[in-house]
Formats: sequence, C-alpha cells, structure tokens
Amino acid sequence: MNRSERILNIHRRTFLGRGVAGLGAFALRDLFAADMQGKGAVSPLHHAPKAKRVIFLYQAGGPSHLETFDSKPKLAEMHGKGMPDSFTKGQQIAQLQGKPLICFGPQHGFQRFGESGQEICNLFPQIGSVADDICIVRSMYTEQINHDPAHTVMNTGSIIPGRPSMGSWLHYGLGAEAEDLPGFVVLTSAGRGGQMQPIAARQWSAGVLPSRYQGVKFNSIGDPVLYLNNPGGMNAKLQRDSIDAINALNRAEYKTTHDPEVLTRVAQYEMAFKMQSSVPSLVDMSKEPAAVMESYGAKPGDGTFASNCLLARRLAERGVRFIQLYHRDWDHHGSVKNGVQFKAEEVDRPVAALIKDLKQRGMLDETLIVFGGEFGRTPMSQGGDGRDHHIKGFSFVLAGGGIKPGITYGATDELGYAAVENPVSVHDFHATMLHLLGIDHKRMTVKYQGLDLRLTGISGDVVKDILV
Repeated sequence: MNRSERILNIHRRTFLGRGVAGLGAFALRDLFAADMQGKGAVSPLHHAPKAKRVIFLYQAGGPSHLETFDSKPKLAEMHGKGMPDSFTKGQQIAQLQGKPLICFGPQHGFQRFGESGQEICNLFPQIGSVADDICIVRSMYTEQINHDPAHTVMNTGSIIPGRPSMGSWLHYGLGAEAEDLPGFVVLTSAGRGGQMQPIAARQWSAGVLPSRYQGVKFNSIGDPVLYLNNPGGMNAKLQRDSIDAINALNRAEYKTTHDPEVLTRVAQYEMAFKMQSSVPSLVDMSKEPAAVMESYGAKPGDGTFASNCLLARRLAERGVRFIQLYHRDWDHHGSVKNGVQFKAEEVDRPVAALIKDLKQRGMLDETLIVFGGEFGRTPMSQGGDGRDHHIKGFSFVLAGGGIKPGITYGATDELGYAAVENPVSVHDFHATMLHLLGIDHKRMTVKYQGLDLRLTGISGDVVKDILV
C-alpha cells in the first residue's frame, strides 16, 4: 500500500468512526428528548398497559410465609418432630446444614377474610379487610439463600452486581411522567423485633443504563433531599443563571466527547432545580385530612413505614413511575413469634390504608402494589424459636394494576417447604410486572458486551392466571 492509499484509508476510518459516533449521538439525543417528553425507550408500548406505576413495599430480611400468608395445619401437627428427609435431602439450607432439622409449627393462627375467604394470619386483620382486593401468591421461589445476593436477584434479576434495577428498567422503558420529581424514588424505614438489613445503594442502581435512570433515595427523617434550600445570598434567579451557565459548559463538553453521562449531568442539574420547588410541597402533609393520617397511622417526618406509605401515595399522584419502600428488619433467626407480631403492628394498618386510599381516589386500577421480601423462612426451627433463610417457597401479595383480586395463587407443600403448585420464579414476577406496564420483557433489551441484556435474563414467563 503506497502513501496516498494509506492516507485515504486513514481518512475513511476517521469518517466512519466519526459518522458512527455522530449517529449514536443523534440516537442518544432523541432518546433523552423523548424521555423529557414523557416517553421512554419502549415507545409505543408493546401492548396496552394495565398499570402506569409500581409501589413495591419491600419487606427486607425474609418475612416468614408461615406467620403471614401461608397456613400450614400439618406443620402445626408436626411441631417438635423431625423434618422428614424426603423434604430436605440434598437441598440447600443456609445455616442449618448438618444440624438436626426439627419442625417448627406456625406461631400464630390464621383465619379467613372477606367474601373470597382468603386465609391470612390473624396478626394482619387490616390486610384481611382488603382480602377481596388482593392476590396472594403462595408459590414464589428464588435461587440465592443469603440476603445480599437474594436482594440483588430480586431487584436486578441477576446475581451479578452492576445490572440495572427493576425500577431503573421501568424508568428507562416508560420514560418520566413527572417533570419535577425523579422517575424512581426509594424510601427506607425500620422498626423493632428483627435484625436490621443493610441495603446497599446498588440495589437501586441503573447499572449499565445511563445513571439518570437510577433510583433517588429520599430521607425519611429531616429534609427528604439535602441542600433543598439556597444558601444565604442566593435566590432563584441566581440559581437559574448558575445552572444555565454550568449546563452550557456541559453541552459544549458533550459535543466533544459524546459521553452520555454528560447529558445525564445536564438532566440532573435541571431536575435538582425543579425539586427545590416540588419536594417541599410533596412532604407538606398539612392539607391531608385527619382521617387519612389516622388511617395510615402516619406522623409526618417520623421515618416510619406508615408515613412512607402515605408519602408513596403522594409520589404516585405526582407521576413517579417506581416507588420502593424498604422496611428493613424482617430477619427472624430467633423469636419469630414476637418478631412477626412487631412487624404486623408496623405494616398491617398502613398497607391496608394505602390500598383503600388508592382505590378511593380511582388510582388502584393503574397502580401495581407489591408486598414481599427477598425470600421466606424455613419450616424448621433455628435456635429453638427462630427460622432460617428459605428459598424454595414463600409468599407475595399483589394488588391493583391489572391483578385479579380476591384470589390465592399457587401453593407450597403441606409443610410449607417448597412451591409445588404453579411455582413463580423471580423472573416470572419481573416478566408479569413488565407485562402489566405494557412491556414485553423479551423485547426490552440493551446491548452490553455483545449481548442483549434484559431484566429477566434468559427466562421468565408472564403469570397470566393472576391477571384480570
């Protein structure tokens, strides 16, 4: 190849490289513009949606299905007796491996609620009062037996850290509905009667998606977002001028680098400015009727799960796509009887109030509510009065957003050990959630390391029998 041919070849590579970068920039620009207009990557939606948003009431630590939503009379009969080997032989057991496995009967009674006659632990009479509005899935299962990886699978569909969380996928796919609040908000709370769960921020990370789609954690006590107020000498006009100047520099940088994170920076500066006005009004509960406050058991600013449930309704009203409430101390290796009673006192009333409140406002049909944790607890005892981690069978409660009300779906075996009727995997749950929001889980993908990455990995089926 002579010198002229080499120069021509270099010019050709430069043209193609810059051309591809330019096309990518245009595509990215269009994507960001669409999101700012309330459109996401899935536009139009793959099919007509039933829901517009999700409120995930995440009970971190592994709620015992045996003291909440899965009545097991046979286990009560077997209390104190050895667990049959036919159930456990060759199975993965977290901290009971090599120890005598003793059946541990349900520590609280169950009763039937509503016209549907759903069996619910009698510690949860308020949730029982909305039995005809909920679907109890008793056949959930997962694959990771320790808390952190189980949280990661439940939130991202993968054990591999760095994958996008389900809230980020929804924000990416559906776009933003609210102009002055994030599309994905996280709230945390804790109570008493269980070991505290550390919840890493990567559980609401955007992973390989642009970071603008990650969840934004609001503080439950004090200012929900830091630095909402301008410092002395700074007013709204000066703030606006400063942001305009900073974003002009960011846009100039983007023209040079074509780095999508620069556009994220631009969008986040704009969102932060808008939140200075929207967040104070969001958390101002002074206009909430006393009866509503009483129904939730909420006291603004106290950081409880009850107050977070009321705030979740207000976020939903303002167009936030995915609202995730972590209640962080359902881990009952000991004293499960007292522990679940404490948790019931904290969650029973506000969960029912949220469902009733949304229904009264005409919002339940378009809001998918999910109540559940990362796994369940063993039918065997641990340390005499507690239960170990359990992945073979546990319960979720779903309501609204296209879910068939007043039904119980699936079942575990007679001792509550494994899902044996209509098992539902985490990927099945994710596929069903996306379906209700108008998204085909197999078609919403992003390219990553040469693969089409998706929330449900290579599996997952929509659970059609629980849909309206």
